[in-house]
Amino acid sequence: MPSTAPWDLFCRVIDNYGDAGVCWRLAAQLASRGTPVRLWIDDPAPLAWMAPQGAPGVTVLPWREPFDAQGHTPGAVWIEAFGCELPEAFVAARQADPVWLNLEYLSAEGFVERQHGLPSPVMSGPGRGLTKWFYYPGFTARTGGLLREDDLAARQAAFDPAAWRAAQGLPAAPGARWITLFCYEPAALPGLMASADAHWLVTAGRATAASAGLPLAPGAQRHALPHLDQRGFDELLWASDLNFVRGEDSLVRALWAGKPFVWQIYPQHDDAHHAKLEAFLDWLDAPADLREWHRRWNGMDARPAAWPGWRAVEAWGEAVRAARERLWARDDLATQLAGFVATKG
Repeated sequence: MPSTAPWDLFCRVIDNYGDAGVCWRLAAQLASRGTPVRLWIDDPAPLAWMAPQGAPGVTVLPWREPFDAQGHTPGAVWIEAFGCELPEAFVAARQADPVWLNLEYLSAEGFVERQHGLPSPVMSGPGRGLTKWFYYPGFTARTGGLLREDDLAARQAAFDPAAWRAAQGLPAAPGARWITLFCYEPAALPGLMASADAHWLVTAGRATAASAGLPLAPGAQRHALPHLDQRGFDELLWASDLNFVRGEDSLVRALWAGKPFVWQIYPQHDDAHHAKLEAFLDWLDAPADLREWHRRWNGMDARPAAWPGWRAVEAWGEAVRAARERLWARDDLATQLAGFVATKG
């Protein structure tokens, strides 16, 4: 039976939407199972369009400095997302020892299996003597799983791409191919847009700025989309024949979509993202041409990224769907996380 005591989930938004997106999805999924969640977030603005409907059981609280508890007492479970440090005032105000989790970034690298679930004693500050636990989302049975809503498969099975496009004001375009563009600023983008025969569904923000004014292939069209909420973003991926996605949250959604996709990984200054990308491609069992496209899209190969053609793209979908089948067989992140907490409480 889920706890009725609220969990505290802390999130700092760095410079993209994935931090808020992952934390909101986790909070909503936990709450849907009966666990109330207080989401402390330093920049709640993205949630206004990402989740305008809110979610029963989720309370969004602004995380200000200096910390203001706003009358709340720390709960029994604390989650610090992506290495954010909890406010000392919050830790000091605890009334009992919590289950304290450090929710890490998603990776397929080998260290994730080794470190998932390890303790990390707190050696200083008001939490001295407590223990944090590393919790790694992941793709394998020895990691913490991926976010997946209970109704996801049913929603996707009932989805009508043509009706969705009509609702977005997009042309009917029988026989047309559709590409979702959600990216940073890949150097390969101009060449791709100039050669791919498709209707481009360009997401709001950096993708719109990066693609503005770029020449298109003959017959191709560009459609600028507004910010979509999380359910709408899922539907966008379901409605497309090829998805360019970026960051962490959208990678997971692209996997669940089961459509061919190319992932732009969040770049790190020391190029640590290169190994992270290669590990993911290994796990995906990606064919050679899909690996090559990922490397060029992520700037690891400076050669021009020639459009591979739709026949090649369709073949990429086989690897994605096979990976999705492996993932369906495993418990989702919220289920596994709740089970982990139950063993530590």
